[in-house]
Amino acid sequence: ELEVRGPWITGSYYKVDDPEQFDDGWLRTGDVGYVLPEGFLQLTDRAKDVIKSGGEWISSVEVENFLLEHPAVAEAAVIGIPDPKWDERPLATIVVKDGHADPDVEDLRSHLETKMAKWQVPEKFAFVDEIPKTSVGKLDKKRIRTSHSEGELDVVDALTK
Repeated sequence: ELEVRGPWITGSYYKVDDPEQFDDGWLRTGDVGYVLPEGFLQLTDRAKDVIKSGGEWISSVEVENFLLEHPAVAEAAVIGIPDPKWDERPLATIVVKDGHADPDVEDLRSHLETKMAKWQVPEKFAFVDEIPKTSVGKLDKKRIRTSHSEGELDVVDALTK
């Protein structure tokens, strides 16, 4: 997780007492990434959106980007959902491009398997008319998580198909 500090970085938030937000004077940004050999910082995801599956991390952003390369996918948002064996597994919510039928989940999985490790590929998919966005246009994964936990998403499980 990226932590920053300096004379221009806040040391606290007004009327917010959250000790988890700061670590010994460092602001915890909530961003996850790594430093490239060239010295550049590559941000890969938000800490709250990384999927922790069987002791390994899956970047929701990476899965989303690979899904967007599929010709039938207009939008994609990936969240972690509870799994009794692996703690969490990815659920891909997908908006299909106009003029395309819902793609077969095995086709989506095959597409992803050419881009990433097989264990990172989602087994569960939900096809939706639109993906909720925040007031600034970002994917609202909190609302997607709520929709899933309340049973509002029609989830297709590739393993039980």
